[in-house]
Amino acid sequence: MTSAPRHPEPASAPPAPRLIATDLDGTLLGDDGKVSPRTVAALAAAEDAGIEVFFVTGRPARWMDAVSAHVHGHGLAICGNGAAVVDLHGGPGAHRFVKVRELARQGALDAVRLLREAAPGTMYAVEQTYGFHQEPEYPKMHMEIPDSLAPADDLLAPDGPGAREPVLKILAFHHTLDPDDFLTLARTAIGERASVTRSSPSALLEIAGPGVSKASTLALCCAERGIAPAEVVAFGDMPNDIEMLTWAGRSYAMGNAHPAVSAAATGRTSTNNEDGVAVMIEKLLAERV
Repeated sequence: MTSAPRHPEPASAPPAPRLIATDLDGTLLGDDGKVSPRTVAALAAAEDAGIEVFFVTGRPARWMDAVSAHVHGHGLAICGNGAAVVDLHGGPGAHRFVKVRELARQGALDAVRLLREAAPGTMYAVEQTYGFHQEPEYPKMHMEIPDSLAPADDLLAPDGPGAREPVLKILAFHHTLDPDDFLTLARTAIGERASVTRSSPSALLEIAGPGVSKASTLALCCAERGIAPAEVVAFGDMPNDIEMLTWAGRSYAMGNAHPAVSAAATGRTSTNNEDGVAVMIEKLLAERV
């Protein structure tokens, strides 16, 4: 007697999203650094539907004014690749630190010295909660004039500039190394003493405390809210987004994403200049109807 063919059980639908986590540069923002009207409307519609919006970025907290001005103060921002959580609901000029995961000064010094040995010619800058300091030879790559110029060992000394403020991350730049090769070299040299990632197309690395990443801080914030990974939708485009995209239940690489990011995400959307985040948010909200 021949048994009837067995049919696979239909895949269950993913749970409704409760939180959207999106990178900024190269993801939510266009190449002009702005948030499109379509994206502003999509973020507002998500919050109106009861879905929290988190911006998860490598940017420091003080660079969030330009973003919150465009998105009407929606949501929270995880800044510095997970080193800080900032409440944006007060609007520009009224941001409040909710959580700080600092890089201990001794750990920062150890990372700098190890990377200096592995990649001679590396130049450094130091990001703090309210300050920015750099070595004299560090190139002008950022939006502001540094608060002080000094060798990294002096900047990170116990009595160095801004000694009372937490260090959020170290920036390490190299003129000649390939960006991906520099990242691999730095991770090997520094090991578990610090977290190393990159979000720039140039050989610019971002060094934070051990275990600090976009994903680990997002996980902490979600656990506090009783939100499971399966209920999170994440968007990103660069290697510093990979852990977050892997952790989230649903994740989308931008059409302009680094190849490793596309491989890590569960799906793909349009480019940042084509409102790829808004496109997917609109689809997600349509599914809820």
